[in-house]
Amino acid sequence: MRVLHVYRTFFPDTQGGLEEVIRQICKNTQAHGVESRVFCLSHQPEPAIVEYDGITVYRAKCTLEIASCDISLSALGLFKDLVQWADLVHYQFPWPFADMLHLAARVTKPTVLTYQSDIVRQQGLLKLYRPLKRKFLKQMTAIVATSPNYFATSAMLQQHAEKVTVIPIGVDDASYPQVTDSDVEAMRLRVGENFFLFIGVLRYYKGLHILLDAVKNSDLPVVIVGRGSEESALKAQAQRLGLKNVQFLGYVSNAEKVALLKLALAVVFPSHLRSEAFGVSLLEGAMYGKPMICCEIGTGTSFVNADGETGLVVAPQDPQQFCAAMETLAANPTQVAHYGRAARLRYEQLFTGRKMGADYAALYKKLLINA
Repeated sequence: MRVLHVYRTFFPDTQGGLEEVIRQICKNTQAHGVESRVFCLSHQPEPAIVEYDGITVYRAKCTLEIASCDISLSALGLFKDLVQWADLVHYQFPWPFADMLHLAARVTKPTVLTYQSDIVRQQGLLKLYRPLKRKFLKQMTAIVATSPNYFATSAMLQQHAEKVTVIPIGVDDASYPQVTDSDVEAMRLRVGENFFLFIGVLRYYKGLHILLDAVKNSDLPVVIVGRGSEESALKAQAQRLGLKNVQFLGYVSNAEKVALLKLALAVVFPSHLRSEAFGVSLLEGAMYGKPMICCEIGTGTSFVNADGETGLVVAPQDPQQFCAAMETLAANPTQVAHYGRAARLRYEQLFTGRKMGADYAALYKKLLINA
């Protein structure tokens, strides 16, 4: 069974939650007889074909970007060739250029679309995009919602409810590097320990400006991992607020990320808009037995982090509430340990990469049998 995964970006060019989701699907469907390839765009696609963690990645040249939508004027030929190779095509939504590729290539193979997020910010452009989006979604054989929370609160998913399956995102701890005590100690000397850790691309909906406001009158230590379009603004805000308790690390290796997760007191995830549909770094925190703090935005973030069970869920865009939650964990090591154990248990029950891989493989097989 050959599956083509389609998204605007992938490793090694970028390092984000959706890239990790695709990696986990590819790795965890292998045991079920699935051979995966990834199609994406790259600003520097030389070579055009690369191997990443055993996954073959095909990269077309990114020509321009409009409202966070990467576009390639040379991608169609490569995409058609890969569709010919595939038994099934798996899209990650939203990426409007993928809609255009799908329709231009006249794809007739079975298709799966993982619905990662409603389009929240670009409401003006959404009016222009809506006819294309409707046609694209209508042609999908199956649509996957990543949490029951998002399925229940997305008007668009409700319009296609008859072909929606809920498959939560999962990550496989065996796919993360094993780090030594000396690796962890080296990171501890670099950044300390018992800090509040954020991992992710620094985008507008991540709510990091709220996190910085939350800790401006405290000594709560924060480590921020990742890069993105908001990086300069966030660093300027931290400097303006005189924050000595916040460290920006930029990109880190997977081994460094694991060391940070081991050293952290808790994972913080202040995303405040529905553009944040799930939160892979929350899963990573749960996998390493860390309590979590996130905001209630009606998406998968509060599905991963069950309030009062695995951590704390607060109102969005409220620095005072977020700070209070951080102070609660900082002052209560027994509660931190309790939440951490519960987070690991919830991960094992609902969010392993093996479970996600088995669920996707079963869906693929069902669609191919019925094709």
